[in-house]
Amino acid sequence: MSPRQTTRAAYTAFPEGTTTTFGGMTAAEGTTTRRTQVTDRRRSGLVRAIVATLTAARAAQTGTATAASWLARTVTPAGWLVVVLATVGLTLGWVFGWVEALVAGFASLALLVMSVPFLFGARGYDVAVHLPHERVVAGDPLDGQIAIRNVGARTTLPGRVDLPVGQGLVELGVPLLRPGHETEQPVSIPAMRRGVITVGPPTAVRTDPVGLLRHEHEWDERHEIYVHPRTAVVPGTSAGMIRDLEGNPSRRIVDSDMSFHAIREYVPGDARRQIHWKSTAKTGRLMVRQFEETRRSRLAVILSLAESEYATDDEFELAVSAAASLAVQAVRDGRDIDVVTGSAIPKMVRGRMRSIEMLQAGTPRGLLDGFSRLNALESTMPLPEVCRLAVEASDTLSLAFVICGSQTTPRQLRQAALAFSSATAVVGVVCDEKAHPRTQPLGGLTVMTVGLLDDLPGLMLRGTQTSLMTGAGATG
Repeated sequence: MSPRQTTRAAYTAFPEGTTTTFGGMTAAEGTTTRRTQVTDRRRSGLVRAIVATLTAARAAQTGTATAASWLARTVTPAGWLVVVLATVGLTLGWVFGWVEALVAGFASLALLVMSVPFLFGARGYDVAVHLPHERVVAGDPLDGQIAIRNVGARTTLPGRVDLPVGQGLVELGVPLLRPGHETEQPVSIPAMRRGVITVGPPTAVRTDPVGLLRHEHEWDERHEIYVHPRTAVVPGTSAGMIRDLEGNPSRRIVDSDMSFHAIREYVPGDARRQIHWKSTAKTGRLMVRQFEETRRSRLAVILSLAESEYATDDEFELAVSAAASLAVQAVRDGRDIDVVTGSAIPKMVRGRMRSIEMLQAGTPRGLLDGFSRLNALESTMPLPEVCRLAVEASDTLSLAFVICGSQTTPRQLRQAALAFSSATAVVGVVCDEKAHPRTQPLGGLTVMTVGLLDDLPGLMLRGTQTSLMTGAGATG
């Protein structure tokens, strides 16, 4: 203990058989409580000086960092050039007596000083962005408004407001505004590609006419714009269902269901409640009823996201639009639907990791929101593996649409079709911008080649129903 510290220790001993309470705590029998309290600590002058020096150094370091950060944000490259000219000119003029250098230095310094007033007023704005809706279709523009109000006590000089739109930027000029005045300007966002685009935050930019200094003030307002893929209205997806509650026939025979099929002879293990007593009385042998399987039709739309399976980015967008058209129509038809895509897999575990993503298919709008977020992936599972994992997730599929690009080989399509059971009709949709629309059989599945999105309704209307029934017979 330091000699300059005064410490007071109190020791209190209690005889056995007594109980004492300190601030809610009880000392039990035969215990001793010790309390130590530091009442005074004095520091020498040297210690106080060292502490004050360290505190001042820390404050100076913080202030220097803040000033450097402010200068880096405020002074433009042209401004730094003028600063260098002012410094060099004044130094050379003062040391060597060059009048020209002094004039150039003072002119540069005056130019910097006159630029400072243009920085004021960025915080005096109140900016609000108004967009009529936050969901658009790819290729359509979006028009909105931005309201700028002067909430300060002084008139603000003309300025600019920058509005980031995705990777782009929309610049809006702001006129001179008196206190309390407001201006509204139209915001026209050009046609955008499919995706989720962030609009904002708006940023007020104050700069001088020469562009030496720049001051920005950013607001927190952001809008997410869902750019949905373009879709086509396709015929209802009910054709080709192997069996559903709407009455389409099934080739699978079961021992108990709603739709009667035939009578057969009893074998050990059959349920007695299925015995057909009239046939038993006629033949003299136990006969039981057979039924066709009845189930709710379930549809799957499986979209390949492998970048290597598409020739161009536009071909991938065509595949996304085709998948979205089929999926949205199924939701509108009230079908149970699974929308399955591959997911990104790190290269280091590729081949050892299996992963798929299932989009929410509750409403058409929510489904299209999910399609807006899809991107082609460099590292993901191949199409046959995606189909196998989709079948494991739902083994009661009646119909499956497999959408891929022109780089997918017929062998890969056949492997994808083999992942499904014989009770599932499989339709391959190959997106190829250079091909003519056609429908053709390939093994046990039907392949539709789509060159344009507008080809899809015609292919579905002309050939899908017949093709699906033929495919069902081949797989059965």
